[in-house]
Amino acid sequence: MSESLQSSTATLVNATQVATEVALRIAPNGVRYAAYGDNSLAGSDLERLVQAVPTIIANALGRKTYYFVPLAMSEGRADASGHRAASESTLVASGYTAELADQAICHRNVTLPDTEGVFISTRLLGDRFALAFEFFINVGHAFVDAVGVPATFTGLVWNQAVADVRGETSQDAWESRTQALAARLDGKPLIDEKAKSNYLESAFSDAVAIYQLSLSVDFDYAELREREYPLLAPQPLAERLRLIAKLFPPNPNYEFAIRYRRRTY
Repeated sequence: MSESLQSSTATLVNATQVATEVALRIAPNGVRYAAYGDNSLAGSDLERLVQAVPTIIANALGRKTYYFVPLAMSEGRADASGHRAASESTLVASGYTAELADQAICHRNVTLPDTEGVFISTRLLGDRFALAFEFFINVGHAFVDAVGVPATFTGLVWNQAVADVRGETSQDAWESRTQALAARLDGKPLIDEKAKSNYLESAFSDAVAIYQLSLSVDFDYAELREREYPLLAPQPLAERLRLIAKLFPPNPNYEFAIRYRRRTY
């Protein structure tokens, strides 16, 4: 363990030990989760967050378990590029310190004896909105890995891309879409099929995450804006989300709604 980690006043525990000690919960939708340490989350708020995952999506998550912990980090040091090896042990802090927060990351995936654990750093994410989005993005990617992208969504999103709709829902989607349509032959697009596949997967996991976020948190779409790429125009996004809602209806006591803010003069 690095000297800087040893000097912290927060208790550091291996993620595998945390997984054996915490009480595992199973939400009504079937999502497996657990909470550990001073994670700043009320039990009812966490339950409401987890239960926002539509049951159809939850059924495809298999043996994944989501651990909501204060901070999760690699035991090893980062290399020159700033990355850490996936095989390194994951450590979990029982509370928050600024020193440990500098070394923590939003989440760490850990292979456990009977599950794939996703350790989410609740104290590194500044508010409920950021925490919810981190959780739902993880759920979205896991769902895509398990079931792929529905043909109906593929058709809708690719038609939007070919029509050159403004913006996208993430950096990955923006870059892979650009790459997929960048080449030209006799003035017509020469499709990069690998980039297209990556784009459709990214766009779908993004849409699934944003849809779940809308079920859990009342938020302004502009809050998702990033500097590196233009955000997808509201109308194309609404088309994607309505299709997602049709494919994966909300659980009882959750409501999907799109509200447009009209400009006032």
